[in-house]
Amino acid sequence: MKGTTHLAIGVTIGMGAAAYFPFSFKSAGLYVAISAFSALSADLDGPSLLSRRIGQLSRWIRESIVWLGAVLVAGLGYQYVINDHVNMEWAMCAFIIFLLGFVTKEGIIRNAIVSLIGAVLMFIGWQSHMYWLIGFGLFVAWAPWLSHRGLTHTIWAVIFWGMIGYGLEQQLQVEGIMVVAVLGYVSHLVADTLTPRGVKWFYPLYKKSIRL
Repeated sequence: MKGTTHLAIGVTIGMGAAAYFPFSFKSAGLYVAISAFSALSADLDGPSLLSRRIGQLSRWIRESIVWLGAVLVAGLGYQYVINDHVNMEWAMCAFIIFLLGFVTKEGIIRNAIVSLIGAVLMFIGWQSHMYWLIGFGLFVAWAPWLSHRGLTHTIWAVIFWGMIGYGLEQQLQVEGIMVVAVLGYVSHLVADTLTPRGVKWFYPLYKKSIRL
């Protein structure tokens, strides 16, 4: 299922919550934002609408590493021609950087950036005694390294996301935040269940995909 479809479903859920719960512009904005984000969050286990910009950044970083290595290697060649001597330490660093740019995949760089964001969120949550934010940071840091439609697409992830939503609701004191977060997340799994690949709702206890 496309990210834009998940986003549209999440926004619709948020609008429904704004109509159902006591209305205020603040709560309506929160419902739409949280449900939309929740509807996209399960796909943090791979390239998605949420990580698209980070994917572009990771591509730029990889290309920069390659070019930096190439410039360093060229500089070493120039040094050898001029001085008939090459500093072995600098030569090793240049070739390592050059090869690193070719060997390192964009996906690994993207995952590392997303995990770094998650680690920062965990640190802020720990410093501010916001335990829901620690949980959210843990989810963000952990999800990119999982196989696509793996653990983030299970009932266990829904329960964990509900705990994060409950903590956020207690902090904001806005009724319905947890419900909206859970419905947004569940909508992603339900939508993916309607695709040929399906979803392993109870993985790893039940490893077969459920599809409709």
